[in-house]
Amino acid sequence: MADRPGSRGTARPGGLAPDGEIRTFPFPADLSVGGVGMHVGPMGTGRTWRAADAAPDRVHRIDFHVVMLFSAGPVRHMVDFAEYEATAGDLLWIRPGQVHRFSRSGYRGTVLTMQPGFLPRATVEATGLYRYDLPPLLRPGPDQLTALRAALAYLQREYEDADTLPLSLHTAVLRHALTALLLRLAHLAASSAEAERRADTTFSLFREAVEEGFPTHHSVSAYADALGYSRRTLVRAVRAATGLTPKAFIDRRVVLEAKRLLAHSDLPIGRVGAAVGFPDPANFSKFFQQHTDLTPAQFRAEMR
Repeated sequence: MADRPGSRGTARPGGLAPDGEIRTFPFPADLSVGGVGMHVGPMGTGRTWRAADAAPDRVHRIDFHVVMLFSAGPVRHMVDFAEYEATAGDLLWIRPGQVHRFSRSGYRGTVLTMQPGFLPRATVEATGLYRYDLPPLLRPGPDQLTALRAALAYLQREYEDADTLPLSLHTAVLRHALTALLLRLAHLAASSAEAERRADTTFSLFREAVEEGFPTHHSVSAYADALGYSRRTLVRAVRAATGLTPKAFIDRRVVLEAKRLLAHSDLPIGRVGAAVGFPDPANFSKFFQQHTDLTPAQFRAEMR
C-alpha cells in the first residue's frame, strides 16, 4: 500500500490498464501476516494505505476489502457511480471488484484492508463480506461507534504486536479479532439497509455463483442446475433476501458491470457487450436500453 503512484506499468487517464480495461490492484503480499492478508493503520498524508499504483483521483478496482473509519470530514468518495460524503464517525466499506475513486479531500482516521478467502464460509456469510446489495457508507449511532472504535483499536494493537505470541497464535488472534469487528460491521450494514434478516445459504450460494458467472451465464436455469436447486427454490430464496426475482438479480449485476465498463474504460461498445455475455452488439444494445432507457452510446456520452 502506498500513497503515491508506483512503478508497475503506466496508468492511463481514468485509471485504465494498457488494454483499455479498468485497472485492478491486488493486495500487497508483503502485508500478509502468517497468511492472513490484512493491514490496519492510520490514514493521512504520507501514510502507506492506498494501493501502490492507484492515483488518488483515478477510477480503479481492488481485489480486497477496504474499511475506512473517518475521524474528520467531509470526504467525498465515488463507489459504483454513486458519490458518498463521509464525515467524522462514518465508515466506508468498499468490496472487491467495486469501481471506486478517491477524492483530493483529506482522508483522516483508521483504515482496514483485508484479503478475501482467509475466513471460513460460515464467517464470510455471517459477516456479509460479499453483500454488494448493502450500502458502502455506514453511519453508526453513538453506542455502535464506541464499540466499533474499540474493536478496531484492539485489532490494530494485535496487528502491530508481532512479538508477544508465536506466529501461529498471533495469526489466530488476528482472525478472531477481525471476525469480531466484521460481525459488528455486518450488523450495522444490515440495519442501515433495513435488511436485518440474514440471507440463507441458498441465496448466498446463488449470489456467489452470479458474481462469478454473470459474464457468460444469464439463465436462471443454468444457476439452478449448477447449484442443485429447483427454480422455485431459487425464486423463494432470492425474493426473500432482495425482493427481486433471480432473473432480475442477474440482469442488475450485468447492467452494473456494463455501466462500469462504458463509463470508465475505452473499450468499444461491442467489446463491452461481449465482456458481459452479449457477443451480438445489437442484442447488447437492446438489453441495455431495456434496463436503463438509454443506448450504451448515450449512457457513455452522459458519463463523460
